[in-house]
Amino acid sequence: MIPELTKQCIDAYVKDGVPLGDFLTAVMANDLMEAFGRADENNRYHMFDIICYVYNRCPSLCHGSYEIVDEWIKRKREGREKDIQE
Repeated sequence: MIPELTKQCIDAYVKDGVPLGDFLTAVMANDLMEAFGRADENNRYHMFDIICYVYNRCPSLCHGSYEIVDEWIKRKREGREKDIQE
């Protein structure tokens, strides 16, 4: 089972483009060596569940590389600014 705080952070990133910490940024960028190196003990233990959650529950356009992660945050931020201006 994925840790609740980890799930909340991933969900906020997907929905609103909230930037992630180093661990989850590495997960979303598919940099698993970096992710394992940055994970705390609890997230390391649940890594398989976290990866399954990202793969099965997150849009494919929001994960895969650091560039994709940066672009997702930028796109979501621009969308929020557009909503505020209207």
